[in-house]
Formats: sequence, structure tokens, C-alpha cells
Amino acid sequence: MTTETPVAWIAADWGTSHLRVWLMDAEDRVIRRLTSDRGMGGLAPDAFESALLDLVGDTLGEGVTDVLICGMAGARQGWAEVPYAKVPCPAPTAAMKILTADPRLSVRILPGLSQAQPPDVMRGEETQIGGFLALEPGFDGVLCLPGTHCKWAHVSASEIVSFRTFMTGEVFALLTKHSVLRHSTGGDDWDAAAFDAAVSDALSKPGRLLSDLFTLRADGLLNGTGAGVSRARLSGLLIGAELAAARPYWLGQPVVILGEDALARNYLAALTAQGAEARSVAAEDITLAGLKAARTGKDKT
Repeated sequence: MTTETPVAWIAADWGTSHLRVWLMDAEDRVIRRLTSDRGMGGLAPDAFESALLDLVGDTLGEGVTDVLICGMAGARQGWAEVPYAKVPCPAPTAAMKILTADPRLSVRILPGLSQAQPPDVMRGEETQIGGFLALEPGFDGVLCLPGTHCKWAHVSASEIVSFRTFMTGEVFALLTKHSVLRHSTGGDDWDAAAFDAAVSDALSKPGRLLSDLFTLRADGLLNGTGAGVSRARLSGLLIGAELAAARPYWLGQPVVILGEDALARNYLAALTAQGAEARSVAAEDITLAGLKAARTGKDKT
């Protein structure tokens, strides 16, 4: 593989299941985007360098190429554990240098964030937050990052003040794949009205969640309710319970949802129905924007 434009540096987002890489030119423009399924979850610490070289090795020149990485490569089970930065703080820009066997690589990994009370951590999302703030530096409010583990982050004066993590996406996956509800929620059908009603139910009576979950199974058995309704209602109950717990974050605050996929649209619909001041933004390039901002930060190490 060759590139007409020389690679000046490499940006990388190393997640649990995937690796995303951007080959960058000297003007911080993307030459090429590369992906691999060799995420942190399937690699031993001594396999990260070879996994990276398998993806980008034949794009490297004769000199030294800087590589800046965010995400799970810096986890305890990753390439090397990078200590968390503690909130309140700006999105981190001080990255830890990693020793490599290949002299063509100069690798640095960004830290995640930690919070003392209540205890919480993130890795990767802080770079998305930094990317958003690079694009909207005057924002003061709350960012919602939907996903397997949804993050809510309070941002003020260009700092991440506090955050909370909700395992909503993971619980949804577990219930639809490994619980009795798998018999009632299969397929991809969706009922928006059922989702909206379930969000409202969970927000008004979050203490009834565990009982309401089994009602989904009973409703299918007794009334023949379809999987699309049950699946949407399950999502609504879980997101509604999350919104009930996250109310101090979104009530009376401007909220920006990082993402415009189906899950992000569900969060937007749920928040809008509660009268929240919410909007969503495309998140496809926001991690790269965060890596660019971190690379140009003044406190690099």
C-alpha cells in the first residue's frame, strides 16, 4: 500500500472490539481512514504494536511517525495502563509515551477520566467531549453520549465538571439475548408509540422497573403482543429509568447528544417529550476532532 501524500502523523481510537485509524497529512487533513477488528478485548499487551503495524506498517516512511491514541489501549488490560485524569478538568491533552520495538513509531496514549464521588471512569469518551468543545468552545451544559455504557457529562468553562455512567445499553443487550425476554423481543421491528409510553411510565414510576420488565413477557404470552412493541417498550423502560436517575443532569440544562443514529434519536425523543432543551450532533468525526485538539494542546508530555 502506498500513499501519494506523506503521512505526517496517525490518529487512533482503540476500542474494546475495534481499532479505527486516521492517516493525517501535515495540515491535519485525513489521507485515509483504516479499521481493524483487533480491539483491546482480543489482544494481550505485547500484541498491540504488531496489531497497529499490521494496519499501518506499510504507510510509514523512513523517519519517525507520531501516533496519538485514545480509548481502551490505555486501560489496565490494554497496551499500557495510563493513569486517569481527575475531574474537574479540561479534556486531557497530556499523553503517556509508550516504548515500541519499531523505531519508526512514536506512540502516545491519552488518559481517560476518573471521578472520586460517586466513583466513575471513562476512556475514549473524554476525547469525544474534547472534540465537541473544540467545535463549540463556548458550550456550557450537559453532553449525553449514548452507547453500551451511556455517559452524561456536565461541562462548564471548558472543563468536564462531573459525569455519570449508565449501563443501559449493556442491560438491553443482556435482556434481549440471555434472559426470558429474548423470546418476546427478537427481530428489528420497532413501535415508536410503545417506546414513548414506556419512557413516560419508567420516569413516573422507576421503582416498578423490575416488575414492568416481566410484564413484557406476560403480555406476549397472554395478549399476543408483537416483538416490535415489546422490544421498543423494553428500550423505553430502560432509558426512562436512566433519565429518572440522570434528572439532575438534564433538568433545566441545555443537552447535546453526541450522535445521530437510531439510539441517539431515541434519547432525543425521550428528552424532548419531557420538555428538555435537547439537540443532537453528528459524532462520526468528533473523536478525530478530539485527537487533533489533544495533539495541539500545550501540555503534551
